[in-house]
Amino acid sequence: MRLFAVLALIGLAAVPTGSHASCVCRCVDGEMVPLCTSSIDLPPICPPTICPLVPPSIAPIQPPVIPPIGTTHCEQKQVWSEVRGEYVWREVCG
Repeated sequence: MRLFAVLALIGLAAVPTGSHASCVCRCVDGEMVPLCTSSIDLPPICPPTICPLVPPSIAPIQPPVIPPIGTTHCEQKQVWSEVRGEYVWREVCG
């Protein structure tokens, strides 16, 4: 019985899991929020963080789009880019 339990645990450990996170915490318009790639993903609880100040900027013109399934609206928001080290405009749906 113990051998079966050990083999079952080894088998479960060998099951591949997703290699990328579908939800991440990012600074959006000066506050830390979870951003998910799918509306069915469970958003994480983001740690309290002091985000950089949002520079004044005019949002780019947004063409009309149909929101993804599970969301009600999309809008342009400034999202902190760790790669660029500055805020960039991104479409965020909720």
